[in-house]
Formats: sequence, structure tokens, C-alpha cells
Amino acid sequence: MILYIAEKPSLGRAIADVLPKPHKKGDGFITAANGDCVSWCIGHLLEQAEPDAYDDAFKSWKLEHLPIVPQTWKLQPKPKTRSQLTVLRKLVKQASSIINAGDPDREGQLLVDEVISYLGVKGDKLNQVQRLLISDLNPQAVKRALGQLRSNREFVPLSTSALARSRADWLYGMNMTRAYTIQGRKVGYQGVLSVGRVQTPVLGLVVRRDDEIANFTPKAFYEVLAHLLTDQQQAFTAKWQPSEACQPYMDEDGRVLAKGLAENVVSRISGKPAEITKLEAKDKRQNPPLPYSLSALQIDAAKRFGLSAKEVLDTCQSLYERHKLITYPRSDSRYLPKEQHALAPKVLDAVLKGAAGLVEGCDGPNAKLKSKAWDDSKVDAHHAIVPTEKVANLSALSSNEAKLYQHVARQYLAQFYPAYVYAETAVEVTIAGGLFTTKARQDKTLGWKQLFKRAAASQNQSSSNEDENDDSVQSLPPLAKGQILQCERGELLEKMTQAPKHFTDATLLGAMTGISRYVTDSEIKKILKETDGLGTEATRAGIIELLFKRGYLVRQGKAIKATPVGVGLIRSLPDSATTPDMTALWENSLDAISQKRLKYDAFMQPLLSQLDGLITQASNQLPSALQGVASTAPKRSFKKPYKKKTNTIAR
Repeated sequence: MILYIAEKPSLGRAIADVLPKPHKKGDGFITAANGDCVSWCIGHLLEQAEPDAYDDAFKSWKLEHLPIVPQTWKLQPKPKTRSQLTVLRKLVKQASSIINAGDPDREGQLLVDEVISYLGVKGDKLNQVQRLLISDLNPQAVKRALGQLRSNREFVPLSTSALARSRADWLYGMNMTRAYTIQGRKVGYQGVLSVGRVQTPVLGLVVRRDDEIANFTPKAFYEVLAHLLTDQQQAFTAKWQPSEACQPYMDEDGRVLAKGLAENVVSRISGKPAEITKLEAKDKRQNPPLPYSLSALQIDAAKRFGLSAKEVLDTCQSLYERHKLITYPRSDSRYLPKEQHALAPKVLDAVLKGAAGLVEGCDGPNAKLKSKAWDDSKVDAHHAIVPTEKVANLSALSSNEAKLYQHVARQYLAQFYPAYVYAETAVEVTIAGGLFTTKARQDKTLGWKQLFKRAAASQNQSSSNEDENDDSVQSLPPLAKGQILQCERGELLEKMTQAPKHFTDATLLGAMTGISRYVTDSEIKKILKETDGLGTEATRAGIIELLFKRGYLVRQGKAIKATPVGVGLIRSLPDSATTPDMTALWENSLDAISQKRLKYDAFMQPLLSQLDGLITQASNQLPSALQGVASTAPKRSFKKPYKKKTNTIAR
């Protein structure tokens, strides 16, 4: 008997649907007509044991116990799903072979692997376990996946990476949370102070941004526009570009701070002749935007629809599991395997039947086109989020489901349109020895952009992010190099520098995915060029929501701000715990483990040394920034472990 172990019941049912019928449904499993069996986990069936499982003394939270470092790690069944583990125990014994059908990511790999290990599978039976990778729950896609089984041994590095993450998060989160909670009580703070290697740096980003805004002092700066006329009285404007001689009067961003300097330029150019000293007209091409990863979709949906990261993830999970309209949503890839291009005609047909409005007034997609999205070298366990071959019934979807399905579908459709081609004209004008520039863009072939221009018009938005804040949209009269113009007048523009904006869902997610921008160490920046990000696609939305639940963040409209508790916690912790450097390096190391470039011990040993230093530092310093700050979390007993999920404390 072959036993398929899926990550969730929905995936288990999708596998069973393509196995020989009739089926026999049992309690927690489905048996096919040929005797093969499909069962499932319900998320993680096992969790890291609490500290008191290693020593009863750890039920009390005391500094002298720290750091708690298990010599032999223990997993324990989660109470709510213990019965499903019992079902699997019986089926694993009966099975002649086992197939790991966890979700196609590192957590999905570990989730099933740890059950197989916990239930004592060994020897040849363990060596012969196979891996089933499913990213689309429709029957035809599941059948294809069943024809592409791989040895589960190929994925040992991925599983090891997830295991290292789980244990490291436990060590860091459990010990730091206990240390700072104990110290917090000494200054009168009565809540649990949850510290995690991802959640705390994210909170740190928000606290530092809030500080920047609070301490910001606006300053005036000045720009000069030249209003120009051709002999035919056709008008356009050009902007002054200060020379090197102006540097002493400018800030580090190249803005002129001396009003007198700008006023002098205005008086010098008004009524004077102007010469076009440089004129460049080029045709430029812009390829279609890549299909979405989860983070890219969350960021875009937050901007366009005001949806939180969690709302996007939950909606996508429903579109994947319940409606089977999109592929696996927790993907960090924006690329597709080349072999999937053969499915394009069927997928396009489904999209055009279910969401014909996406191409209304546009040219039709060309299934033979192959954009840069199809690239095997950039696809690993999972690929970009794209529509499936199932036709959508938009009227049967919720408002958010319909919006996100069409958003994903439009991005996929774009791959089957030619490049957007436009003519860009760059002009340099010299007036009284000063340099002025302008540029203009003219559409030549809309290509894929026609899909987005229509969408933008219906939403009253800019057609693409590239067009926002772009001064290249003015139209220019016919011009030639050497042409003499008249500067009708100069215009002085007085502007004020703006404080940075408070984080929103979109910008906080953007910061988490592009974390190297917030890293000051140049060596770490280099490391993070390839492996970038705080957390993973699957966890980022949860981390942000967790900070709200714990009372560390609050929403004010779209703005995300830190609460007094959040501020107090960040100011009580060492910089290394509140900046992204450490956790971003962790992610880099975990990725290296998954690719066999780093061994488990080479990651864990330095971490243990670092943890010793952090606990010593916590023991020697009271969190005075929390003095007088009231807890916003429910009161808990500190004689018993903090009974939230271990891995969410840690992260």
C-alpha cells in the first residue's frame, strides 16, 4: 500500500480525487480502489517541546536557568491534532511505501518529514520515501505532478534548513523572551515581553521610522524652471541643473538651500536666448512585469486595494484550496518553469472565459510569445503565482477573491503581449551659461501596457508604478540641436523637505522583502544582494499581525505606528536584537543549508555563542525604558511557560 501524507486535508482530497475510484472514506484518511491511501497532517502535528519537558525546574522563569539549550531535542504532539497523529501512526506501519506530499516549501518539507521520523520510519522504507510537489489543486495538474515524483532524499537539505530555523527560533525566542520578561518585572512591567529574531527587527523598523518623523525638521529648498518659447510660439519648460560651483549651497541630496542663488538664476535667464545643446530621441522597450510572488502581490494589493498582508494571504489561500483558481500562493518566486509554457493555451482560454473583462478593448494575448518569466534557473520548489486551467465564476467569489484573482490573471496575461515601446526625448538647454533639462515620453506600441491602462482607468489610478512622480510626460514641440529659443521667464519654486512617511502594510512588507536597504554594514549588504528578506513569504503577514496582537503596533488609518510598549521594548534591547542584520544573515545561512553550501552545525554553533552574550547582557541591564509603561497584553503567570505557539514566540 502506498501512503500519501499531505500537509492539509484539502491537498489530501485533491490527491485522492485522481486515484482509482470508488473511494472509501475513513476517519482522517481516504482509501482508493487499488488499496493506496491518502492521509494528511493539519498543519504541524508536532511542536518543539516546552522548556519544562527537559527539566521540571524550568516551569519557573529564572535568570539563572538561562540560556536553556536542549542537548537532545524533543518534539511533542500538539494536543488538538493528536488523534490525526494516531491515524498516521497506524497507516505508516501498514504502508509498503510513503510519499511526502507537503506544500512545496521548506516548512512543508519539514512538516511531513518530522512526522515520518517521529513515527519511527527507518532503513529502506525511509530511503525509498518519495516527494510529490503540487502547486495546483486541479485534477489535471495533480496527475501531472504524480507523474513527476522525486526521491525525498533530494530534499534533505531543505528539511535540514527548516529544522535549523525551528530550533534556532526556539533557542533565541524562548531565552530572550524569558530574560526580558523577568527583567521587565523588576521595573514594574507586568506583561510578557516577547522577543523574536524576525518580529523584533520588524518592530525596530517601525520604531525608528516613528522617531525619524518625530525628530524631523523641515527645511526649504529651491528649484528654477525656465519657460521656453520656439519661434512658432510653442511653449515648454525645462528645469535648472545646478553646477559644481553651487555645491556649497546644496544638501547631500542635491537640493539648493540658498534662496538668493536661485533668485539670481531667475533674474539671469528671464528674457534671454536659449540654445538646445543636446537632443536625444530613443525608442525604448519595457518588457512585461513578472508574474507575482506572494510578497509582490501583497505589496501591490495593499497599494491598489488597501488590503493587509494577512487579508491577501488568506484570500489567496481560499482561491488556491477552495476555488482551485490559482497555483500555490506562498511562493517567493516570480518565474515559471519552461515546460509550463505548454499549458499557456489552456490557462489563457480559462482566463478569457472567466474574466473576459480583463482584455476588453485590448488586443488578444498571443500564446506563442514567451516572456522572460519562463526561466528554469530561477525556479526551485515553487514557481510564481498564476491562474490555473479552471474557469472562474467571478459572481461566486467574494469581492476580495474576485479582485485578487483578476490581479493575478492580468499579470499572467501580460506575459503574452509584446513589449511596451515608447519614444523618449531628452533635451538639454543652455541659458546664460546655465544648464536646463527636460524630457518627454511618447507611446509608440502599448503592448502589455494596454491591459494595465484599462485597469488604471477603471480604478482612476496611474497605469503603472513607473509613471508615478515622473516628470517625463509633458509633450514637446518639434526641436533640433542648435535651435535657438527664447526664455520667456524664469520661475522660482520654493519647496519644503518632507519627513519620511509612516509605514503602511505595503511599505512595511516592502521593507521586509528588501531589508538590505536598512542594513548599515557594507559587508552584510553584499551578502544580502542575493538572499534578501526578513522572514519568508509564508510568515511575513503573520509576523505583522502578531505585532498588532501583542500590542506593539497600532493602525491609524493606513499608517502603522509603534505603541508605548513597542517603543519601550525596542529601547530596552541591544541594537543587534532590533536591527535586521542578524536575522537577515540567518536567512542567508538557512538558504545556504538548503542548497548544501553550509552544514547545520556551522550555523548553530555561532548562534549559541551569540546567545550566551545576549543573555549575559540582558542579566546585567534593567529595561528602564519600560518603567511606568502599562502592559497591553493579558496577564500571565510566570511560573508556567508562555503557552503561545513556540515558533510564533521565536519569530
